[in-house]
Amino acid sequence: MAAAGLAGCVGDEDEETTDSGSTMDASDGGYTYASNVDNHRSLMKDLCDIKTAASAFDFATAKDIYQNGKNAEKSDGSYRTLAGFASAEGKAHGYDDYYGQAGSIDAHITAALDGTGDFAGTSDTVRYQGVAKLTANMGMIAYTIHELNTAVAKADDGNVDDDTGAPHNWDEGWAFFHGPDEDLSCAPANTFKKRSTDFGTETNGVSNTLNAVETAMVDGLAALQAQDQAGYTAATNTVVKNVIITYTQATMKYTYKMDDADNGPKYQAEGYAFWKVIEAYTAQYTDACYNMAVHKVMYMGDIDAATCDAFVWTNGSQDADGPADTCYNTVTHMVSTDVTNETECDGYSSMYFQDKYGAEKINEIVNLQDATQLGQSYDIAPYLQMVLAHYGITADELGTYA
Repeated sequence: MAAAGLAGCVGDEDEETTDSGSTMDASDGGYTYASNVDNHRSLMKDLCDIKTAASAFDFATAKDIYQNGKNAEKSDGSYRTLAGFASAEGKAHGYDDYYGQAGSIDAHITAALDGTGDFAGTSDTVRYQGVAKLTANMGMIAYTIHELNTAVAKADDGNVDDDTGAPHNWDEGWAFFHGPDEDLSCAPANTFKKRSTDFGTETNGVSNTLNAVETAMVDGLAALQAQDQAGYTAATNTVVKNVIITYTQATMKYTYKMDDADNGPKYQAEGYAFWKVIEAYTAQYTDACYNMAVHKVMYMGDIDAATCDAFVWTNGSQDADGPADTCYNTVTHMVSTDVTNETECDGYSSMYFQDKYGAEKINEIVNLQDATQLGQSYDIAPYLQMVLAHYGITADELGTYA
């Protein structure tokens, strides 16, 4: 489950450590920083300014802030930029490996800013949703994960100095995820709050997912400082799990709302942007086997083609003398409920293995170039059922869209 499963290079040329004291609050949310990451925290204001410009369809200004920066001035007078992070290669977030493209996050965001690629020919409203949602979510979640993976790697190597080691990177992770309290509305953390409200996953009005991440970040920092490998590894896994919960909720919500006659394209764009946050972390668990006899798909998780050959018609109670009554997979130990006899069970074959089938179905739904997807309400839960199983996400943790 660890984010390190999609890790790349853990070196970070964007780091700028300094001995000067922070001029900002010591804490954001319930997290107290161990080091000075003021400059990284200031990037959240760039997100707010980009969102403001894009909401007025002033994409030129939004792109200028994205590429050249505005609020995160470094000691040499230059500006830290969101584009610099999004286009950086070899980072420990796994998106470039999944998409097979260096700077893949930047490519997604720039397409929305320019009205090219997936956003070619789309309306200004659709482009705005892409700019606002991709910068604040895909971009910042990617770098949160990168910083946590970098912190884990440094701690594993014994580098736990607050200012230059693992705690500093962990602090940067919180800066990218939450940032200054006054800019929370522009942060990924705010998406967690909203989706918890939508899906009824709150406790006494507090988002379960946001609370889980905050607790994991606080506990993880202490574990890093104590060189408690089990503790900081568990904290990282908790963050990733709750990222999956939140952006599954978000993708479910907006694909469900695509039947809206007036706002369907807007909701499709939101579904697209939120899906891109987790596609790289979920697609491999959406493999399926297609049955040619009953013409149904069975989602199997992360498998290979040979697994689709491993269905046998046998006794479901493992009674050697009992009648065969169950279509059982000897590799995954899963039972197909779609078939009722041996002939139908034989309908599974490696020839009909469906690689990343669930992810591809979601990509079809959120294809901004395909207007035929609009006007329908989608339930994408079946496509992601094995993703939830992999990350240990329960029905109660996911909630229900109201």
